[in-house]
Amino acid sequence: MSRTAELPAGERLSLGPASRLLGVDPDTLRRWADFGQIEVFTTPGGHRRFERRDLERLVESRRSSARPRPLASLGATTDRLTRAYRRSYSADGDDGGARESVQAADREAFRTDGRGLVTSLLAYLDAVEPNDRDVAETAATTLVDDLARRLAGGGLSLTESVGLFVAARRPFLAELGIVARRRALGSDRVSALFEEASGLLDRLLIRLIATHQEASR
Repeated sequence: MSRTAELPAGERLSLGPASRLLGVDPDTLRRWADFGQIEVFTTPGGHRRFERRDLERLVESRRSSARPRPLASLGATTDRLTRAYRRSYSADGDDGGARESVQAADREAFRTDGRGLVTSLLAYLDAVEPNDRDVAETAATTLVDDLARRLAGGGLSLTESVGLFVAARRPFLAELGIVARRRALGSDRVSALFEEASGLLDRLLIRLIATHQEASR
C-alpha cells in the first residue's frame, strides 16, 4: 500500500536505510512494498519512504517467529530429564560402580546438584541472547566445581568421578533425542541442539577433571 508521505522527517526512512534496519536487500523491501506486505509512503517527488515504527514492528515480529519454542514446552523439562538419568543409573550401572562409592548421607546433595545442572543445561539450550547463554553456562560451571570438590572430598577417584558424569550425560542426550523425534523437530534444530549440548557437556567435563585434580592435591 502506498500513499503520499505526510510524516515528520524523523519518522520516515528512504529505501536504503529502511532495508538496512530490516537486514534485507533493498530489492526485497521494494518487492514487499509492491505486494502490500509493508506500508510505503511516496514523496511528492516520487520517492519511497517507510515509517520507522512500521519497520521496528516488522523486525520484532521476525525475531519472534524465528525464536524456537522453549524445550520445556516441547516436553524436555528438568523433572523429565532428571528421571531419565536416574532410570539409566538403575538399569545400566554404566558408571563403573562409582555411585555406590558415594556416601548415603551425601546422595541428596548430589541429587540437588544434578537437578540444578539439568536446569542450567536447559537454560543454556533455550537461551536466545548471548548474555543469557553465558549466565547459564556460568551457573552450570559453578555446580560442576562444587560437584567435583564434593566427589574428591568424599574419596572418589578421578576415574570414578568422570564415570558418574558420563553416566549422567548419556541419558540427557538420549532424552533430548526422544523429545525431538516425538515433536518432529526439523533436522537443523536437532543438529544444533545436540552440537550445543555436547559442546557444553565437553567443557563441563574438562572443568570437572581440572577441579577434581586441584581439590585432590
